[in-house]
Parts: sequence; C-alpha cells; structure tokens
Amino acid sequence: MTSPTSRTGTTARAAPATSDFASAGYGATCAFVRFVCFGDIHMALRAIGRLEAELAAADAAILVGDLTNFGDPPDARRVVDAVRAHCPNVLAVTGNLDMPQVIDAFRADGISLHGEGRRLGPVGIFGCGGSNITPMDTPTELEEDEIRTTLEQAHRSVADAPLRLMVCHTPPYDTRLDRLVNGTPVGSPAVRTFIETHRPHVAVVGHIHEGRGIDRVGDTVVANGGALRDGGYLVVTDDEHGLHVELRNFRSAA
Repeated sequence: MTSPTSRTGTTARAAPATSDFASAGYGATCAFVRFVCFGDIHMALRAIGRLEAELAAADAAILVGDLTNFGDPPDARRVVDAVRAHCPNVLAVTGNLDMPQVIDAFRADGISLHGEGRRLGPVGIFGCGGSNITPMDTPTELEEDEIRTTLEQAHRSVADAPLRLMVCHTPPYDTRLDRLVNGTPVGSPAVRTFIETHRPHVAVVGHIHEGRGIDRVGDTVVANGGALRDGGYLVVTDDEHGLHVELRNFRSAA
C-alpha cells in the first residue's frame, strides 16, 4: 500500500511489534532515528554529492549493494569514503556486481550487514548482499539456500529489536519491485519466504533498476529506491507509530 506525499515521492508506514551503534552515542539517548538508503551506485560518486544535505541529517547511511562495476575493495571503499564525507556512520551490503572480496573488506571495516545485524536505537538492521543466480554469471551470486541461511544468521542478532529493518540487494520474488521491463519477475523466492516468515517491519532492496517503488509482502513494507545514478534513494525514519519509508529522487526535487 502506498500513499502520495510531497513532490519528493511516496511513503509507506510499518507499525511496530508489541552493539555497536549504542556505544557510539545512540541507543537509549536517541528518540528517533533517520536512515538514508541507496544502492546500485555503480561508482556514481557525483550522485552521492547530490545527497549531501540528506546525508548530513541522517544517523546512518545504508548502502544496498552494487557500489561498483565489478569492483574490488579499493573501488568499494572509494564509494564508502564519498558517503562518509557527509555521514560518518555507514552500513552496507554488496551487490552482485561487487567482487566477493568486498564482503570480507566491509566486515573487516565493521560496516558489513551481510549475515550480520546492528542496533541503532530501537531499530535492528540486518541484511544479505549479492544476488540470486542470474543469466549473466556476475561475481557475487548466491543459491537460494545461501540467501536464506545468510538472512537467518543476520536476523538472529536483532530478532528482539522493537523495529526491524532488512537490507537485501535482491528483491523478493513476484512483486512490483523485481520485474524486468518485459514484466518477468526475477527476484528471490528465498527472500520472499524469509519476509513472509519473519515479517520485518521494512525491507529495503535494489538490484532491479526498473523495479523502483514501494510494495508489501504480507505485513512488511518493501521498497526499491532504484539506481542512485538515476536519482533514486530512500529515507527511513521511526516514530512512536513505527518505521516509515519514503521514496525520493533528487532529480525531481526543485
């Protein structure tokens, strides 16, 4: 379910259920949190600069994969550093076009969400990078059981959080967010099953550039911001009513 808002895009709300960031001054001292989420960056560093004001106002930036074009850790870190110029707190999953070594590099840097979870205030953030199997044989592709196992592992560390934000490069199968131009759904059945089973409040995804939008899988609001290089990104906030996700595009802003 989506509803119109201002010229910035659309928004949806997920109601709440009845670390690392806490040690950085968040957690109990933070009444509300704000995340700027974007993926499919593909080394578009200038596009990151267009989000300077949004990132400066965020508690964390969350990168939803495909930071590079078949890039290695130094390439991926260039993207992270461009984001950190405006927002020091970054969390990330890799995409299928990031080399597998980037996962280990992000884990070593303490910013990986692949198979891991973090708490920021009331929000538990967890994720899975890479993609399901594609016909293109891209560098980081996972079998469906690997996706399921990675998400289960990540979720366990934040399962008791009052609000849960899932970050997954691959969208769930058969939604508005995973369809190619010809209408074929190419998302992950494992991602869909995980969402239906564990019901995170919000899931942010990417991978399918033409799948930009907001949809629901059961009780979960699922959002694909589209490619950052095309202006697409998401803002996720919380309040006493739950998590909210807003679809935005810097190219359409006045």
